[in-house]
Amino acid sequence: MSDSNSKNQIDLKSGEADLLLDHNYDGIHELDHVLPRWWLWLFYGCILFAAWYAGYYMSGYGPTPRQELKQALQEIEVLKPASTPIKTSGEEDLLAAYKDPNKVKHGAEVFASKCVACHGDKAQGIVGPNLTDDFWIHGKGTLKDIAEVVQNGVADKGMPPWGSLLNSEEIRDVVAFVRSVHGSNPPGAKAPQGDKQEFRD
Repeated sequence: MSDSNSKNQIDLKSGEADLLLDHNYDGIHELDHVLPRWWLWLFYGCILFAAWYAGYYMSGYGPTPRQELKQALQEIEVLKPASTPIKTSGEEDLLAAYKDPNKVKHGAEVFASKCVACHGDKAQGIVGPNLTDDFWIHGKGTLKDIAEVVQNGVADKGMPPWGSLLNSEEIRDVVAFVRSVHGSNPPGAKAPQGDKQEFRD
C-alpha cells in the first residue's frame, strides 16, 4: 500500500494532511503537532528551576538535610507549651491525696491509661515490676520515692519519665493510687523484685 493511499484511508481533519508523518506502527499514524506554548514554557521553567536548585544545594549555599532537621526540631521546641512544675517534694500533699478517695480514683484512671501495658491492670506486674508487694527496686516504696520514679523514670529499666507528659495533679494522684494498692495481692502477681521494705500507712 502506497503512502498516498494510506493518507486517503485515514480520517484526517482539515489542515492535518501536512502534519501526518510518513511512518506508522501497527496501523497507528502520528501527527506532527507543535506543543502548546504554555507547556513549553512550563518545561523550560522546570529545567531552569532544577539547575538553580542543584546549584544552590550542591554548592553549599543551601542547608543540608541535617541542618534542616535541626532547625525544625528547634521550632518544635519553641512551640511546645511550658511544662507545669511537678510538685513531688511535698510529702504532705502526696499523703493528703493518698487519703482522698476521689484523688485515688482519678489516679486509677491515669494508671489505666498510661501504666497497664507494663504493670498490669491491677498493678500486678508484667514487663514492669509488681507494685502491690513489699519489694521495691528503686527507693523504699514511700510516696515521695514513687513520685520521683514516676516523674524522672528509670532509663536502664525501660521506665519512661512521665514528668513532661503528665501534669502535677496526674502524677500526684497516680502515686496515691499506686500506694493504695499495696498489699492487694492480685492474682497472677509477678515474683518479688528488689529489696523488701517496711510500710507504715
